[in-house]
Amino acid sequence: MTEVPRIVTDLPGPQAKALIDAEVRVASPSLIKAYPLAVDRAHGIIVEDVDGNRFMDFMSGIATTITGHCHPDVVKAIQDQAERLIHICGTDFYYSPYTRLCERLADLGPGQKDWHVFLGNSGAEAVEAAIKLARHHTRRQYIIAFHGAFHGRTCGAVSLTASKIKQRAGFSPLLPGVVHMPYGHCYRCVYNRTYPDCNVYCVEHWRDTIFKTTLSPDEVAAVVVEPIQGEGGHIVPPAEYLPRLRKLCDDFGILLVADEIQCGMGRTGKFLALEYSGVEPDIITLGKGLGSGMPISAIMARKKTMTWPPGSHGSTFGGNPVACAAALTTLDLVLGGLMENAVGIGGYLKEKMLALQSRHAVIGDVRGKGLMLAMEFVSDQKKKTPAPQAAHAFVQGCFQKGLLVLDCGESSVRLAPPLIVTRQDIDTAVEIIEGVLSESG
Repeated sequence: MTEVPRIVTDLPGPQAKALIDAEVRVASPSLIKAYPLAVDRAHGIIVEDVDGNRFMDFMSGIATTITGHCHPDVVKAIQDQAERLIHICGTDFYYSPYTRLCERLADLGPGQKDWHVFLGNSGAEAVEAAIKLARHHTRRQYIIAFHGAFHGRTCGAVSLTASKIKQRAGFSPLLPGVVHMPYGHCYRCVYNRTYPDCNVYCVEHWRDTIFKTTLSPDEVAAVVVEPIQGEGGHIVPPAEYLPRLRKLCDDFGILLVADEIQCGMGRTGKFLALEYSGVEPDIITLGKGLGSGMPISAIMARKKTMTWPPGSHGSTFGGNPVACAAALTTLDLVLGGLMENAVGIGGYLKEKMLALQSRHAVIGDVRGKGLMLAMEFVSDQKKKTPAPQAAHAFVQGCFQKGLLVLDCGESSVRLAPPLIVTRQDIDTAVEIIEGVLSESG
């Protein structure tokens, strides 16, 4: 068995330092770089850097390599398709991988099987397409999104994003007609930090507040919501929240758009996270794990909703044959057992995380579903005071010991390994986490 993690140099090592220095001289300074990881190769949950250090990947290339890095079936599908057809443009011509992927996704849509599919290159593109479709279909202009949301970095997508101010600062004016609301709870409870015990949901207040004072519901095209907020902190809303949101949309003829880019593709143990609520949306966006590392995304909409005419939207590279081949194989793997693994192994990981919480006061909350889990770092257990510096230090400490995790929200750390992760992998990762927490006090 390959030894992992295996740290053989200081981090970053000499070759990593050289690569980092070279990139800094030529790459955009807008890139974040969570820690000085300079990757040479990866397989499964193992990532190896240019100095030969091996890491366990518990962030899946930002929740993307859902079948693990370079899964042999995905690699073969890519190689076979690349030998046959790399590009021809799905907007203008027909080819089998595009059609077959649309058929598979349409069949996976909830409820009646009348879904239509548009393929793009990235999650942000899918969100842009969803905005355009919602406005075109309803002939309305306003979009409601949520505080804590992350929908992408392109102009339209970042207009819906409200996760971190640095993602929006300096880019105004952004897309007009976007209104943000609290996610999952009423204003009073958000501001007073009593929302974990709140039985009143902010959706109930929309009728008597925003819809009577600042925004006519007859002008709202869509509500765009993450069924589980990703970058916002892996926040799971109360069970009644999404059904009430669906009813509100129905009452006013508003489209409900489910952003499943991070929480979809089986990561939570169901193909779509929205399935836990029993809610059927009007539009669905998919990305990230759809191609297990290949650039591909999709929007799905009911036939009655996808009413834009030929030429109104398209993409040169969206639904590229090679990316479609990877996506079709990824779907086979996810539906063929990995989604079930997300339930069983996800439950095992959550049990371990709850045990860590009982031993370490810095962990104020453990939340999530399947293999979309997070720990909230706090400086005061009773007041649940966020501790972003502790979360950042924890992420860096894990990196130094060979475990790749990422922060999210104000002071949370996400654990989102590939769906191929095993109990042994979990045990190794938890041992590292325990060590980092113990060292930090």
